[in-house]
Amino acid sequence: MSRSSWKLNYIPNSFLRTSFIHKSKQIWNRGAIIPSFLVGQLIKVHNGKEFKIIKITEEKIGYKFGEFVTTRKPYMYKGKKKIITKRK
Repeated sequence: MSRSSWKLNYIPNSFLRTSFIHKSKQIWNRGAIIPSFLVGQLIKVHNGKEFKIIKITEEKIGYKFGEFVTTRKPYMYKGKKKIITKRK
């Protein structure tokens, strides 16, 4: 379900502060829109357990931070175990 058209894009106030540019760039809010002034910078986005580093490019402007960071670990199926028999 997409965001309503009458609502504006969400950009946190921490992006608008000048101190954000000089501090380490960690973001917990995955629903925030990527602004254009972050192009070429490395941002740490929280996925619920740890921070994942993404590099902001021109193609990522307007998307949300959460679209580039996965929150779930892929399931690995277990293979069949080999039975080793001793030969006499």
